[in-house]
Amino acid sequence: MVRVGIAGIGFMGMIHYLAAQKAAGVRVSAFQSRDPGKRLGDWRGIRGNFGPPGAVMDLTGVRAHEQYAELLADPEVDLVDLTVPTGQHEAMAIAALRAGKHVLVEKPIALDVAAADRMLAVARGAGRLLMVAHVLPCFPEFRYVLEAVQSHRYGKLLAGHFTRVIAAPDWSAAIADMAATGGPALDLHVHDTHFIRTIAGRPREVIAFGHFEDSVVKHLTTLYRYTDGPALSCTSGAIVAAGRPFAHGYELYFEQATLTFGPGQPLTVIDRHGSKAVPVDGDPVAAFTYEIERAAAGIATGRPDDFLQGDTARDAVALCHAEIESVKSGRAVMMG
Repeated sequence: MVRVGIAGIGFMGMIHYLAAQKAAGVRVSAFQSRDPGKRLGDWRGIRGNFGPPGAVMDLTGVRAHEQYAELLADPEVDLVDLTVPTGQHEAMAIAALRAGKHVLVEKPIALDVAAADRMLAVARGAGRLLMVAHVLPCFPEFRYVLEAVQSHRYGKLLAGHFTRVIAAPDWSAAIADMAATGGPALDLHVHDTHFIRTIAGRPREVIAFGHFEDSVVKHLTTLYRYTDGPALSCTSGAIVAAGRPFAHGYELYFEQATLTFGPGQPLTVIDRHGSKAVPVDGDPVAAFTYEIERAAAGIATGRPDDFLQGDTARDAVALCHAEIESVKSGRAVMMG
């Protein structure tokens, strides 16, 4: 049984807490919040863009800590789950690793590559796992793609396009703060760069075109160039009208089938026999349950899934920054 201590009870902290209740081999033993009401279980003020609203929680058997140092000192915590703003990831993850805890930190791993590298170096020195909660590969529509790539079920992945668009977020002051999140080209688009890195590896170079305001890239379309790999592209951003619902999806071309998913289009496999929809679990919290289960399995084996590994998350941030540079310069950017 992996005992989890959650640091930060906002929207994502609540989702992780709810997800862990259904996760096999996991128990939330403690959490940390500076809010006295939340420590007593009143989470009604929490809201987000999916999942259930905040409620009064039954915290029987779960220790509530006011200070982060108290959570790190708790002997009943094996894994510190960091659901705090990105700018706090580096210091808090390093403190947990040095305290002998494994770490699961929300995406992105950090605001820049240098911070990610420092975090990874401390994890290696401490002999502890630093995992990053990139949940997209755990959603059934994307998990199906990952498994298809890994198994070669439909042959090689040859080409494809991803889409992720959202209205400017307004459900919390923290997530709307571009300086704190890195803006849509990092905080939103990192889902895509991470998934592309997971299924296709690190591209040789990227070239991106987009829209930016006050130096913040808010929308971009990127081409990923591989020496020997698929021809992939992605459009991502947060400049759509507020009435436009969040939309993400893909159309991916394998040797023996085409996979499609998007607004109004369930996951569909099109092959020489025609097309067929693939039933999936519609509960978004279930993806986080799977993610936490896989993190616990990583602790048990000492080798987390690739999509949870810190090195993969570090590369996802590097890709975002390369694409931002490409948008602003108008030139292709080589990946080091």
